[in-house]
Amino acid sequence: MKTVKDVMTSDVSVCQSNETLYDAASMMKQQNVGAIPIADENGQLMGMVTDRDLVIRGYAGKSPDTTPIQQVMSDHLYHVSPETSLEEASQLMAKHQVRRLPVVENGKLTGIISLGDLSKDDMSDHAAGVALQDISERPELH
Repeated sequence: MKTVKDVMTSDVSVCQSNETLYDAASMMKQQNVGAIPIADENGQLMGMVTDRDLVIRGYAGKSPDTTPIQQVMSDHLYHVSPETSLEEASQLMAKHQVRRLPVVENGKLTGIISLGDLSKDDMSDHAAGVALQDISERPELH
């Protein structure tokens, strides 16, 4: 059975917790990604910031470019270990409505697994499709 370490992206750019909205946005543009993990000075994963976080929590809230990234990051993270099965990772993504999961070993970020990573693997492509369907479904408003 394949695990997260078999398909994850291991070369991950990270923002330090003291960096700003501008720093994160610039890094996203340079790396052509929509999310950046946030780590403290010891490399411990503290949170994630997405392009949506920058827009909704940052710029739309009239925060200046110099606002610390910690003010807009998501700090309630779901993560997996490198040994997590691909099926378990896709189920976690679907359950919590997330498109990417940090991969953490001994408290340190070792990579990220995304729906895109899952869809590249023939064995997990179906799991990625199910996860995406669950993530994309909008709950009915009552």
